[in-house]
Amino acid sequence: MENATMPHGDNGDTALRQLLARLEHHGVEVDDSSRRLSEYSYDASNYRVRPAAVAFPKSVDDVRTVVRLCSALAVPMTTRGGGTSMAGNAIGDGLVMDLSRRMNAVGALDAEDRTVWADAGVVLGELRAHVEKATTGTLTFAPDPSSLTRATIGGSIGNDACGNHSVAYGRMTHHVREVDLVTADGAYLRAGRGFLRAVDESDTHSVARALELTEGLEALAAKNMARLRVELQTIPRLVSGYHVGHLLPEHGFDVAAALAGSEGTCAVIVRAKVGLVPKPVTTALLCLGYRDTIDSARDVMTILSAKPSAIEGLDVSIVDIMRHRRGAASVESLPGGSAFLMVEFSADTLQLADTSCQELADKLGANGRVVDFRIVTDPVERGKLWRVREDGAGLSSLRIDGVQTWPGWEDSAVAPERLADYLADLLPLVKRYGYTALMYGHFGAGCVHMRLDYDLRSDSGRKVFSDFTHDAADLVVTHGGSLSGEHGDGRARSELLEVMYSREMIGIFRSFKHLWDPAQILNPGIIVHPVPFAASLALEGVVKPGPTHGELTADPGAAVVLSSGNRELLKVSSPFVGNSHACIGVGRCRSTSGGFMCPSYRATKDEKDSTRGRARVLQELTRANGSSKDGWSSPEVREALDLCLSCKACSTDCPTGVDIAEAKSELVDEYYRGRIRPFTHYSIGWLPRWLPLLTRVAPLANLGASFRPFRLAGEWLGISARRRLPAFAANGRIRKRLREAKFADNADILVFIDSFTRAFRPEVVPAAARVLRDTGKSVGCTPDACCGLTWISTGQREGARRRLAQLISKLDDGTDRDIVVLEPSCAATIRDEGPKLVGGDAAARVAARVRSFAVAVDEAVTRGWKPKALPPESAVLQTHCHEHAVFGSGAQKRVLEAWGVSNLVESSSCCGVAGNFGFEAEHFDMSMKVAEHSIIPSIGQADDGALVLTDGFSCAMQVSQVDPEYTSKHLAVALDPYSARWAD
Repeated sequence: MENATMPHGDNGDTALRQLLARLEHHGVEVDDSSRRLSEYSYDASNYRVRPAAVAFPKSVDDVRTVVRLCSALAVPMTTRGGGTSMAGNAIGDGLVMDLSRRMNAVGALDAEDRTVWADAGVVLGELRAHVEKATTGTLTFAPDPSSLTRATIGGSIGNDACGNHSVAYGRMTHHVREVDLVTADGAYLRAGRGFLRAVDESDTHSVARALELTEGLEALAAKNMARLRVELQTIPRLVSGYHVGHLLPEHGFDVAAALAGSEGTCAVIVRAKVGLVPKPVTTALLCLGYRDTIDSARDVMTILSAKPSAIEGLDVSIVDIMRHRRGAASVESLPGGSAFLMVEFSADTLQLADTSCQELADKLGANGRVVDFRIVTDPVERGKLWRVREDGAGLSSLRIDGVQTWPGWEDSAVAPERLADYLADLLPLVKRYGYTALMYGHFGAGCVHMRLDYDLRSDSGRKVFSDFTHDAADLVVTHGGSLSGEHGDGRARSELLEVMYSREMIGIFRSFKHLWDPAQILNPGIIVHPVPFAASLALEGVVKPGPTHGELTADPGAAVVLSSGNRELLKVSSPFVGNSHACIGVGRCRSTSGGFMCPSYRATKDEKDSTRGRARVLQELTRANGSSKDGWSSPEVREALDLCLSCKACSTDCPTGVDIAEAKSELVDEYYRGRIRPFTHYSIGWLPRWLPLLTRVAPLANLGASFRPFRLAGEWLGISARRRLPAFAANGRIRKRLREAKFADNADILVFIDSFTRAFRPEVVPAAARVLRDTGKSVGCTPDACCGLTWISTGQREGARRRLAQLISKLDDGTDRDIVVLEPSCAATIRDEGPKLVGGDAAARVAARVRSFAVAVDEAVTRGWKPKALPPESAVLQTHCHEHAVFGSGAQKRVLEAWGVSNLVESSSCCGVAGNFGFEAEHFDMSMKVAEHSIIPSIGQADDGALVLTDGFSCAMQVSQVDPEYTSKHLAVALDPYSARWAD
């Protein structure tokens, strides 16, 4: 049977026009704009398929309408959740229906029955948080794949997802009690153990369809009992194919479980009733070090006999990447070794969990393979170790040397007792094909994840990829294994199912699909009647990115990076904007908690406002045009980047380090060269140039800033009249504060006073000097200079380059003294942008010396210093986005804890101002919406009178906007005992 594909030519255009018109008539949001199609052309796999349109249903009725119309017009349809599929089962050439945006309500929770209803678009992590809050921490939702913070219920059922704790809790199959679904002909049914019926018994079509399906499924199971019992569910992680065995009598004719793992090819799951489990009272972690991964796999069966809740494996290459990207401190808790197993025990008391760890360690010692181990009971240390496994696995998409790695053979599984032998054969196969592997996995379930450095761009590279994949499939089957252990078959593995299953079983799968979707409308080409796994590869025909050093390449192969100072002209050969090509669709930018990215996505829940969505638009731009030149003139690019706050959080929170702020700056710079710019580029963008003049006439400037006609004129010119403006400090006050700092010549450390601190918060300067002197250092001051930050954020890169070059020339004084920068965004600019925009040894030397104030004080605390000021009982901490991106967000917290602050509330994301963004009239509303996610609730959670810390000037402005009664403080002022309890 042929797969349904989007009709081409006039018939296809007519069908699509009719579909869009009818969906709009029924009030279903649908979008076929070029930008939207670019965003949904990819998931987290190696594949790219451009859809015809994208729909965003808000209800079951909308879903039924979409499905009925697609069936009537023969338009294929792909259902999508978080879009994190690594197998390519969330993309399609017809209509893509995204359930994650609006169908995300959590329904009734039955604590006694231990179940909860949730819409298909509910994110797993959010469901877990809801359950734990509603049951005061007694129950939780168990499945925890690495994509927990963005994967949805519907997608996880579709892939039969698992996670780190599948040893204890199994797969999604084991937690699905019932599902509400819409069939390809629009019937609305409920499926569970022992039944398939219409949700509404008055709906005659659905009643008839339920009866027809029940009879067909029962007959299919009865006819094939022996084969279903022999070929299916032979190992813990056999996810490949359809789970038709759940229709057998001994499994109670469980239709809901049979649909788990069907990848949206049989029906659209719109809601699910899932089971809950008791939340462990406490856990302890046994981390084991081995000589190699195969040795670690040989201990798995011994470990399983101790009944742990998790057994996770990773090799040293993952650890090395984590160390490189997150710093040595991120992996310091690991034992010695070149491969590691992380074994978790749950218990009612910490002592019992610790005892289980120790007993297992003693038992494994007798095997003689463990070279080192650590037992970790402290929750902070335990979390740190788990992050090595979780973050390291995500970071493995980019090797230390910058080479990208790819999925493709990332999900094979065997019986745990055969894992070591399988790896002993698999690793030489990888080596024989010239690949290097970054490996981790759920070793307790026999599931192996690995990323390989495939060449998917060249014809020869794709031929090697195809040959390797065929050989790898043969290998896992000889070990009695499964092509997929939790990611699904998708485009990556469906073609290979004939290697794994008999011809008869493939026929059963086709019959199962045909009962549900006879016209092949739903996600065609997946599992049965498969599309070739080497087709639709996203990198086919795409050139390899060159070393752009953050600059636009106007013409592939041309030398376009401008000379400046001692920077050499570079030859580049990449048509990409910045490093947008690095996005592989992991989707961490769609997380609504943890990390700082992406603040605008957290406010809108729209893919276009995620780092991933923006990167995909830029990737499609270069694919279509062969160049990113004049990209800012493209409407889809402007729409995609409009709400980017340039917070730079993506540069560190994204596993591949995609820096959309840099890409936006480059595109704006390219577009406006030789053109008149918006007023805000000259006002806010050049503000450091105007500040010396404005501080000379501070009273007049402050009066003008509060004069309503001037504010309305500013609104017309692009500066929001609703934004509270800062008060300029008069020159006399600034000079007084500088004298008060008592800077010394030939000091141990230097303070860099940025334009904003000098003009708006000069009291920070003497406070910082006193605190730094108290740490035992003499304190001096750098020459005046500007880092060019506002020029960068408004896309005036040549102006920024000149200012950075001048600054570097002044600061490169032949010493290695620390340079402590009071404004964290300026510190981040010198550290990160200096080497990029200016280049050369001097920029590298200066960058290495730069510290934010928080980092400098944190280093002093590490040396044994403790603040003398009386600590507040509670505090709210808003770390500046740029400091988070470049220096990390832990320094201030560590200082506050050492100071003795017992009640600390941390803002979880960007404050919403982010430099010029929050001051612009068109972005004021979004700025405040972002604040609702982070700083506003943080202040609301804190005690009355809590100290609010904002080292970033833009963060301080947002706090004053949120509540004019609040006067937030810089950490220097807070720590200074002479600041009269933080008063100016």
